[in-house]
Amino acid sequence: MAHLPNKIGDLNYFCRMVTILAIESSCDETASSICRDGKILSNVITGQAIHEKYGGVVPELASRAHIQNIVPVVDAALQSADCELSSVDCIAFTQAPGLIGSLLVGSQFAKSLAIALNVPLVAVHHMQAHVLANLIGAPVPAFPFLCLTVSGGHTQIVLCDSAVSMKVIGESIDDAAGEAFDKSAKLIGLPYPGGPFIDKYARQGDPDRFKFPEPQIPGLNFSFSGLKTSFLYFLQENITRDPAFIEKNLPDICASIQKRIVSILLNKLKKASLETGIKNICIAGGVSANSFLRESFIEMGKDYQWNVFIPKFEYCTDNAAMIAITGYYKYLAGDFAPLSTSASARAEW
Repeated sequence: MAHLPNKIGDLNYFCRMVTILAIESSCDETASSICRDGKILSNVITGQAIHEKYGGVVPELASRAHIQNIVPVVDAALQSADCELSSVDCIAFTQAPGLIGSLLVGSQFAKSLAIALNVPLVAVHHMQAHVLANLIGAPVPAFPFLCLTVSGGHTQIVLCDSAVSMKVIGESIDDAAGEAFDKSAKLIGLPYPGGPFIDKYARQGDPDRFKFPEPQIPGLNFSFSGLKTSFLYFLQENITRDPAFIEKNLPDICASIQKRIVSILLNKLKKASLETGIKNICIAGGVSANSFLRESFIEMGKDYQWNVFIPKFEYCTDNAAMIAITGYYKYLAGDFAPLSTSASARAEW
């Protein structure tokens, strides 16, 4: 059985440098990172281009690619950090949520490595890791803080009291913001993943050219399904009148739908700040790489005197550095996972 540090009896627990090897495999990126004493030494990510021609991630193909990629990626992370496998003190891995086949590849590899090295195992919730990406490198937010986590599968407002204590206070009741970006992009013929392409074309467009409705959802929850339907009807109506409508108006279409998605996100975040009185505000997740969201977030922060924090681009999309930093804080808290821990496509916080 792996040795689990004892906070009271093991003085070395507080004195020694802790090295975490992290593995992320929740979707279609195979990633590994080395974190030593809370500092990220490497962050290696391998994507899977095969999904582009299908317009979305194919789960079976994703899990097979993880099997091929995981050993080279972990090896590259160790080499990049100039770290020997024998110096690793703990293995952190993404337990949930995600594609179950992909998660199983990462979790089984992590468990095997923990057994081989006789080190403890830490199970990480993928969305909590997105939140704690804000703790990688200065400046970092002071607790408590709010974090808007926006990805292809999740849209949430999270209240963080500490690195190991957080709760969701608002979330999408249907589709995620990232899905709204990608589905909108697909409707206008942009490649997958479409969010970055909308961002690209929107920079040349007029965000006020076309108007789309903002759903009136009570509380701090979000909804994007109605917006997607409205966008579909808008396109159908205009294409009926002019088959070349999209081609003629692509930048303005992208800028207008992007503005509405971002306004939905930030209006709820503003409401959360006013209700809680918290002014340390973060964003995280793959969609936080969107340039208009980042710029609008910073501007709103100025208007409401927030202290705003955004992870570096490399820590916004799925990556293992965020798993590593979360694993580090869970290690310090003594929150270890048994080898019987199973991966889960869905998991509550």
